[in-house]
Amino acid sequence: MKQIKKDGIRFLQASFFSSVIYSFLVSFGVILGASIFAGIGAVISDHPPLKTMLDIAGSIKVWAVAVALGGTFSSFEIIEKGIFNGEMRTTLKQAVYVVMALFGANAGFNVIKLIQRCGEIWME
Repeated sequence: MKQIKKDGIRFLQASFFSSVIYSFLVSFGVILGASIFAGIGAVISDHPPLKTMLDIAGSIKVWAVAVALGGTFSSFEIIEKGIFNGEMRTTLKQAVYVVMALFGANAGFNVIKLIQRCGEIWME
């Protein structure tokens, strides 16, 4: 990370690589966190927790990507600006953020599927 000094105070500026990692991990965490808490809620309300976790994980993937990008419209505005103003570097960066957020959401979903499979094997 770069350090920026402004008025004698040091600020950390996130590099492109660290922003990509944040995008992946935020969407991954949204899927895992929501699924785990939904599973807890299912146990409390006497529903099957693993099925509930998988259903929630599948239905919130798009929202996890939106959360990781900081809102859906800001990303599209940046892409639009990049295309119409000829700033292809900005557009490519934003596309990488979107792809990594999608990978994070799918990885989280696959972890929940793995938990469900392990639960099914354990119950046999």
